Amino acid sequence: MLWLAAYIGSILAINYAFSLFPHLDLVWSCWAGLIFILRDMVQVRFGHWALAAMLGGTVLSYLLTDPFVATASVVAFAVSEIIDWAVFTITRRPLRDRLWISAALSVPVDTAIFFGMLDVWDPTVWAASFASKLLGVSVVWLLMRTRDGRMPVAA
Repeated sequence: MLWLAAYIGSILAINYAFSLFPHLDLVWSCWAGLIFILRDMVQVRFGHWALAAMLGGTVLSYLLTDPFVATASVVAFAVSEIIDWAVFTITRRPLRDRLWISAALSVPVDTAIFFGMLDVWDPTVWAASFASKLLGVSVVWLLMRTRDGRMPVAA
């Protein structure tokens, strides 16, 4: 339940932050990487119910933050979630690889849709958002790879 609470809370918090302090979009862009990792952890734990968690975070954001920011977030996240779901459903690779592949495919799409809808065209903001998301998932991938390398192989 911790992953679920952190995920929904982060969706709400980042949309609220973007609504209150849009001039700090570079800061919020870096924070967005955490949400992708949390989403993947929720999907690992709850499977397709991760879509319900996304919907819950979306509804709360729409009700409690700027609806324009919430709408951009919803559209971007819905498209990236479909990409993420497809990677998790179709591929049979180890979890760490599915996490990274899904991020590599969904992050550019999410970034372009979200900032495009908000009319934010600053390449620094886009690069920070993209890099933070991929850096976060790359660190998780590396940690999982290291952990898996230490585990005994079953005969």
